[in-house]
Amino acid sequence: MYIEIDFDSDEAIYRQLCRQIIMQIATNELREGDSLPSVRDMAQEIGINMHTVNKAYSVLKEEGFLTVDRRRGAVVFIDKEKARAMQELRNDLTIALAKASCKHITREDVHDLIDEICEEYE
Repeated sequence: MYIEIDFDSDEAIYRQLCRQIIMQIATNELREGDSLPSVRDMAQEIGINMHTVNKAYSVLKEEGFLTVDRRRGAVVFIDKEKARAMQELRNDLTIALAKASCKHITREDVHDLIDEICEEYE
């Protein structure tokens, strides 16, 4: 598992970790049932505080990407509840599209971008 943290970024470290794990799930680098490194091992591997890793794992669990098993630790688990996922996507897209509108990005530009991104996951 390869994680790269940008310590100069304004994005919180736990958010960077969450984003990278989600991307690895989306690109099948991580698959459902795969165990993630322990909090301690992950923190040591990327040089961050254990509490930061624990926060990232907790957020990913809340968002339906991980489950925590006493024996196996953090395990990739995809919450298949589509209605909830669709509502979360709607909320995220609403903000993203509002920002795009402020920057005069057209509907066609957005559609082209979505098509381009979706091709990466097919």
